Amino acid sequence: MINDSEITSKIEKSLTEIRQKNPLTHCITNSVTINDCANAVLAIGGSPFMAEDAEELEEVVAIADVLVINIGKLSKEQIKSMKISAEAANKTNTPIVLDPVGVGVTQLRNETTLDLIENYNMTAIRGNISEIKAIAKLVGVIDENNTAKGVDVNIDDMITEENLQANGDLIKELASKLNTTILASGPIDILSDGETTIAIDNGDDMMPLITGSGCMLSSIVGSGVGASNPLDGTLVAILAMNIAGEKARAKVEEKDEGTGSFRAYLIDYLYKTTSESLINESNIKIL
Repeated sequence: MINDSEITSKIEKSLTEIRQKNPLTHCITNSVTINDCANAVLAIGGSPFMAEDAEELEEVVAIADVLVINIGKLSKEQIKSMKISAEAANKTNTPIVLDPVGVGVTQLRNETTLDLIENYNMTAIRGNISEIKAIAKLVGVIDENNTAKGVDVNIDDMITEENLQANGDLIKELASKLNTTILASGPIDILSDGETTIAIDNGDDMMPLITGSGCMLSSIVGSGVGASNPLDGTLVAILAMNIAGEKARAKVEEKDEGTGSFRAYLIDYLYKTTSESLINESNIKIL
């Protein structure tokens, strides 16, 4: 349970803002997970818009409350669409959330991520800790080599109680350097805007066993950022996703079911999210 009254009020305010504003969340996302991303946005209280044709993007961005860019399944046409959308978003001061899926794995993903970060204003970046460390290396915050494991976290990068503070310091430094809010997700999640750094120890180990849990999270981070400020909106999104995951796991075990049912329950519990559940069931601390 959260004991910090200021954070409690921020969570209540941000979730209310999402539900009342119903932010139009424009996602250029992974085609493998696009349906789940749209359903997650609807469940948390946003309105999904999955456009990526270059001819309509400037018009879509002009009416959107946020742009989410997910590089999970890249193509030349999609990269072009991402850049057109990011440029339009910066012109209209529309916030951008970047999910750098698989950065550190291939040169194309490294170049695309670096291009987006260097040439457009990213409001928030959400990735697993291996992806965040890959970005930190690309921009010169760290010089160590870490080998990414596809779209999953390298076991050597796992955030634990023992390395929590060191990882928190790294993410805070990177957020400050890039002037953005960063969420590094894993067994323990770390969120920082370069000033405030928060560790979130919620979630369940079934979440990585379904395709798209990270993509879904980035999409609802978009809804949070589109309705609230970057830090608070992202905090509500990660708490909602993680606590929904815990409840989905409990329901699966109760009924002796598997990952397919877990996926459906995850959406159900996102929809049923309340500020009371986020406050009473969260396990967070300021680093």
